[in-house]
Amino acid sequence: MPAFSEIHSVATDVLPPAEIRPHSGTVQRTNPLEDPGWDAMLMTGSSPCFFHSAAWAKVLQSTYGYIPIYFTVRESGRLQSLLPVMEVNSWLTGRRGISLPFTDDCEPLCSDAASFRCVFQEVMRYAEARDWKYLECRGGKGFFDGAPASTSFYGHRLSLADKEEVLFANIDGGSCRSAVRKAAKSGVSVEFSRSLDAVRIFYALQCKTRRKHGLPPQPFRFFQSIHDHVLSQNRGFVVLARYQQAPVAAAVFFHWGKKAIYKYGASDERYQQLRANNLVMWEAIKWYAQHGFEELDFGRTSLGNEGLRRFKLGWGTEEHQIDYVRYDRRTGGFVTVKDEASGWHNRVFHTLPGFLSRQIGNVLYKHVA
Repeated sequence: MPAFSEIHSVATDVLPPAEIRPHSGTVQRTNPLEDPGWDAMLMTGSSPCFFHSAAWAKVLQSTYGYIPIYFTVRESGRLQSLLPVMEVNSWLTGRRGISLPFTDDCEPLCSDAASFRCVFQEVMRYAEARDWKYLECRGGKGFFDGAPASTSFYGHRLSLADKEEVLFANIDGGSCRSAVRKAAKSGVSVEFSRSLDAVRIFYALQCKTRRKHGLPPQPFRFFQSIHDHVLSQNRGFVVLARYQQAPVAAAVFFHWGKKAIYKYGASDERYQQLRANNLVMWEAIKWYAQHGFEELDFGRTSLGNEGLRRFKLGWGTEEHQIDYVRYDRRTGGFVTVKDEASGWHNRVFHTLPGFLSRQIGNVLYKHVA
């Protein structure tokens, strides 16, 4: 969850990239929701992911009313450069550009630093016209020529190139592999679904999990938008585990091209000993491998969350660092932001009644992005 309060330290010795004319084409502003050919054009670019797609833009716009402004350079109908941005305009936290809200990792799609500088300069002109406080890019630090990361996370990716038996053998035997076997032997069943009913079941488990961790859940309308624009369009699914018909664990996965993303997970703590979360993950890994996908992204993990880090490493993933970069337009410098994924607010939300925590989430998330 984004921080409730942020601590900035301005790096005044780092300046925004100098203006450079594009090698070819001009920088255009595009709303992917108004471009019926967006996804097809996106596939002509370099390594797009699900979060660049129109489906994710629809989820964010329909849930929170964010305005998509995607900065592109195109040549002969092909995508040369892309920096997708959403304008978040909040009376509580101000107006700013984020690439992209509620996204774990969203690299700019640019062939080189010169191309990125062209796009960045156009974004800064737009930011000045719209009076943004800052621009935050969730990925792409290498394009910023020595700028400090505003916040950093662990990322984990699993290659699905190996056969099923090799993938299973690569799982940590003392934790994940034994947990998968235990869940299966205990009678936990797993099903895949794209239905709204499955989303509702997941959301009920998500509310329990968020309360356990002392965080308010996102509003249900966010997950309903995921159903409407992602799951129902065959861009993902819910993997649901049951024990004696009771839902005990669930996870939401997205996919695009040959890449899949583990986005959300939840469970009922009363059934933790069954290790149903592990069976959910393994069944998803098998499904994606069997259907020709090349990679499963496990999303971001806070640097201080060693338990979640170990869980993701246990699946044989490769670890990397995800760096966010924030350029403060008011000070003309890059800033660092304290990661407050854990703190005093966790204790508060852990004690709140569920209905009150949900109401706060309904109001809060639009402003924190």
